Amino acid sequence: MARYYVRWQLNPQLIPVDPEERNKLLTSLLEMVGEDIKAGKIKDWGIVAGESCGYIIREEASDAELHASTYKWMPYVSFQTSAVLTFEQLAELNKKAFATAKAK
Repeated sequence: MARYYVRWQLNPQLIPVDPEERNKLLTSLLEMVGEDIKAGKIKDWGIVAGESCGYIIREEASDAELHASTYKWMPYVSFQTSAVLTFEQLAELNKKAFATAKAK
């Protein structure tokens, strides 16, 4: 599984002004987050205190699967994504790079 750091931002133009409508929308978005957490797709999720943005640590089988998973959030949320390596992956890559450099 590939791991991704995803920065998300709510689209303020699409957030209802009416408190009840806003609560209904935000509740439905949070329910979708909960579903992805239960399914194991989201490993960590957070919101910046006092703002309408946050982050997700997400695992997907491929870049294409990650792209497809963002569709359900549009147009209410926009994303910036970056593939990331785990500590274990970096440690293994470091060993291989050192071995390659030493062999030269």
